[in-house]
Amino acid sequence: MQFIVSSSQLLKQLQILVGVVNTNNTLPILDNFLFELSEDQLKITVSDIETIMSSSIPVQSEYTGIIALNARLLLDAVKTFPEQPLTFIVKENNTVEISADNGKYDMAYYDGTDFPQTVSLESPGKTVLPSEILATAITHTVFAAGNDDLRPVMSGVFFQFSPEELTFVATDAHKLVKYTRKDMGSDEVAEFIMPKKPLNILKGILSNAQSDVTIEYNETNAKFIFDKISLTCRLIDGKYPNYDAVIPKENPNKLIVNRAAFLNSVRRASIFSSKSTHQIRLKMAGKELNISAEDVDFSNRADERLTCNYEGDDMQIGFNSRFLLEMLMNLSSEEVLIEMSVPNRAGILTPIDGKEEGEEIVMLVMPVMLNN
Repeated sequence: MQFIVSSSQLLKQLQILVGVVNTNNTLPILDNFLFELSEDQLKITVSDIETIMSSSIPVQSEYTGIIALNARLLLDAVKTFPEQPLTFIVKENNTVEISADNGKYDMAYYDGTDFPQTVSLESPGKTVLPSEILATAITHTVFAAGNDDLRPVMSGVFFQFSPEELTFVATDAHKLVKYTRKDMGSDEVAEFIMPKKPLNILKGILSNAQSDVTIEYNETNAKFIFDKISLTCRLIDGKYPNYDAVIPKENPNKLIVNRAAFLNSVRRASIFSSKSTHQIRLKMAGKELNISAEDVDFSNRADERLTCNYEGDDMQIGFNSRFLLEMLMNLSSEEVLIEMSVPNRAGILTPIDGKEEGEEIVMLVMPVMLNN
């Protein structure tokens, strides 16, 4: 078995795939890239049991075969080569010889037949999405998913497809994001919960994708196919909470503020907040927004004022600054609308501008008890 491949093409694929490889695998074979050679195509696969990802690149070869190569060692080596053809030759002593312009390098290979097989989805549902829309949906939601092992359904992103719209939701019970596309739909109604790890991998590569993404799904797995890349992952089992029930419908107090100015003020104030609560206080009165934070234990305090457009009763409300910063940083609008009812109910953030037609973004952040 031998083949010739472009070093830059190989490096690009290895860098895309290596995100699936865990640093501590229970099965040693999972520390490897699986190489499946079929004449002029090389299919490279990685797995962590929960997620299997593959991509194919063209090579010069007349052979077929299957081997596994150590992921970190191979990636570290290929990174160092300038663009040039690399020749891989499988030898009888369980090593692969890599020939480059400047020399030859041997590394051990392993039996590729021990590698986990890709899951086959029987009679799956299917939805096709533009890659940039899926990337945007993931970016706006995945940061809000939780990390609580006791509530696994909240540690992923909820995909809710219907013929009328596509909805993506994430929450950790402190913050919630709902991203909706009303300008597209699915042929059938479908709901499933995607884990965070494969979504973060997809987020990193979808922005450069050249084609639409085909999503196939059944009750246990989902598969994403685009640009000769295939990612299959196990879905999170369970029923997603009724997120609409926690979004307040009556919010008479409405604050419109410049997003960048508000973000910078919250960021500065948070530096002076309590390191245990990260609490900041918003005080709205007339056309003025007061942002303050205090760490009583160390006598630290911040107090800022911003001009705003506020309609409603004068009020004070407290938020965890980290949650507020995450939301503001994941928006790109010039101005944001914050809707509130009373100090002990959630605040709703929505972008005023910068949205595409058919796009809706609703962000919810729970308040914290103010220290008087």
